[in-house]
Order: sequence, then C-alpha cells, then structure tokens
Amino acid sequence: MQETPKGLRLHIGIFGRRNSGKSTLMNALIGESVSIVSDQPGTTTDPVEKPFELAPLGPVVFIDTAGLDDVGELGALRVRKTREVLERVDVALVVVDADGLTETENELIATLREAQTPFAVVFNKGDLAEPPAGQLVQLAAENIEAVAISAHEQRGIDRVKEALFRQAPEGCIEDPRLIGDLIGPGDLVVLVVPIDLGAPKGRLILPQVQTLRDILDSDAVGLMVKERELASALARMTDTPKLVVCDSQVVNKVSADTPPGIRMTTFSILMARFKGDMIGLAEGAGAISRLKPGDRVLIAEACSHHALADDIGRVKIPRWLRQYAGGHLDIDVRSGKDFPEDLSPYALVVQCGGCTVTRKQILVRQYRAARQGVPMTNYGMAISVSQGVIERALECFPAALDAYQRGRAGA
Repeated sequence: MQETPKGLRLHIGIFGRRNSGKSTLMNALIGESVSIVSDQPGTTTDPVEKPFELAPLGPVVFIDTAGLDDVGELGALRVRKTREVLERVDVALVVVDADGLTETENELIATLREAQTPFAVVFNKGDLAEPPAGQLVQLAAENIEAVAISAHEQRGIDRVKEALFRQAPEGCIEDPRLIGDLIGPGDLVVLVVPIDLGAPKGRLILPQVQTLRDILDSDAVGLMVKERELASALARMTDTPKLVVCDSQVVNKVSADTPPGIRMTTFSILMARFKGDMIGLAEGAGAISRLKPGDRVLIAEACSHHALADDIGRVKIPRWLRQYAGGHLDIDVRSGKDFPEDLSPYALVVQCGGCTVTRKQILVRQYRAARQGVPMTNYGMAISVSQGVIERALECFPAALDAYQRGRAGA
C-alpha cells in the first residue's frame, strides 16, 4: 500500500502554534518516530510528510508543519510554507496546547472554513490541563468537532482517528459494488421480497431498490418474487439463476427452497459489504456462538423509526439471539446517532444494514468496537447465524466465510 501514488492519497495536515505537540501527535497517529520532538519551540522547520495506511480510510499522507506563530525572517518563511500546505490538504487537524485557543488558531479556523476544508480541533497536552470549558461549548455551538487528548501519554489518539474518519470528505472511502461484481451481463438474479407488516406501503425498501438497480446497471436480469412463490418460480425457469437474494427474515425458507447448486445470500449481507467492513462483520457474527445467558448485547439502529409489534431489531433479533444462546440476554437498543462511546459492557454489537447512513459512519462504529475488543456484526449475518444458514449465505464471499469461522473459533 506504500506504493500508492501520493496524488491518490488523502492528505491530512497537522497545524498549530509552535510547541503545541503537532509532531508528537503525528508520531502517535503513525506509531513511530517520524517527526523530531523537542521542548524547544520551532523544532519542525519544513513540512514533514509520511505516507501511511489508516484503516478504514486507506492510504493517506500525514503532513506535520511548522508553527504558525513562528517569528523572525526565517520564521516567516516557515509560516509561508505551512500556509502553502493549507492549500493542498483534504483534512486538517488544528492542534491546541494547554493554553487553549488563541487568535492564531481562530484565524486558522476561519481560513479552513473559507476554503471549505474539513477539520477538527485537537486540544492536546491533557496531561497538563483540561481544555477551557467555555471554548468547548463555543466550538460545539459552531458545529466544530473537538477532541481532548494527551499525545505525550498516547491518550485519546483513537478519538483523533475517529474524528478524521468523520471529517474525511465523502467519496474518499470508495463504496464497493452492491451485487454487480457477483454477476455478469445476461445473468438471472432472483430477488425474494416478503410483503408483510414491515414492508412500506406501495414501495420497496431501499436495499431492494439499490440491488435491483445494480443488477440493471450490470446488464443482468432481475426477477422479483415473494417467498411463497420462490419454489414454483424456480421450477418453471428454463435458465438457472446465477444468484438468489432474499430478505433476511425469510432466509431459512429461501435456503430450503433454493437448490444446492444455486448460490444464495441476503440483502443485509450485501449491505454488510456495501456499507461496512464485511470481513470484520463476518468475524463478529462468529462470536454469536459464544453468547451465553446473562450476556449484554447492543442492537444499533442507524435511523429512528416507529417500532412495529414484531419489529426486526427490537423484537425478532433479540428473540432469535436468546433462543440461540439458550437463555436470557440483556438487550439494549440504540437508534439514530445514539451510539455509545464505551462498548466494553457488551458481548456483541448488532448493527442494522445502515441503508440510510454513509459507509463512513458504519466504519467508524466498527472501528470503535474493534479497538475496544467488542465483536460487531449486522442484522443479516446475525439472523443467518440464528437460523443456521450463515455458511450458505456467505458462499459468495469466501473471505467473509473464513472470517466467520475464525470468529466462531475465537481466533
């Protein structure tokens, strides 16, 4: 990945006054000593660039810069070079020391806003002092993301990475194909869509529409049936379908009605790849086999909606997981942006398909769970595990199937 051309990497600039801890922060983000660190202000003279692989953003370039408050004739040249870096970064980190925001940082923030460059404010040196409370309130009121850390103590570095994920421009995390790479022109794909209380009146849900559109974009043929008509529809076909995709809630019946020679999966499993890190979610699904009575599970819904009597996230999945675990599980349900910072109380996180949010948002949640050692999967994989058909549903994705088996083994 270090061979990725610099022009194709996301450029992340680190800015601030002299001795605010910019170089220490860059070294902490990368995990090695790249920039020289000293208590002497002005140690960094010219911009220091370091290519790096920052999951899940991918290949990036971190740029450590000289202090914007440098003085003297040579200092003015350094400041000019730093301002030149401002013009070519995709995301900026504004590093503030224990004194808090000064006129220098406020001018920098104004410049970044004028250039429409996304940024986050990093209150560093938390080992010396807490950020001024009034400044935190003011930044929040202006919808500016701020995090408090101590780069010297390696404390809060993960929060900086999460801030970078959130601030990164849309499109820097490229969305994979939903289904197009699994099929070819002229292939027949059968979509199994139940029409029940959970189905919106007069329309299909977004993952079904997106899947059908990707089939058409691939010059393939899409056929939609309800689960009750699948067996008879397959029996009447002269061409063997390349793939059968179903709603997760009917995966057990669809698996039984689909002949072994025909691959099948679910819309939600397709969404696991389209909206998140499929390998990580599959490995998290393997952890379901280790659930035991008394464990605590988080159900995370990306959107807020009116809960139905037999709601998939609030009723069905909890019921299936309890049956699978053989006893009571403590289930917490969070919706919308209400995703906990601390996931350590949970044995498992089950995230919805994420059709209403960006891939970046799901990846940030996965990253948070992974760094806290908490397995995370999604609705479709959890349902397929509880119904005993996960291995068949992952046949299209050998790497994900291997990850599931690793997760099941606790590897």
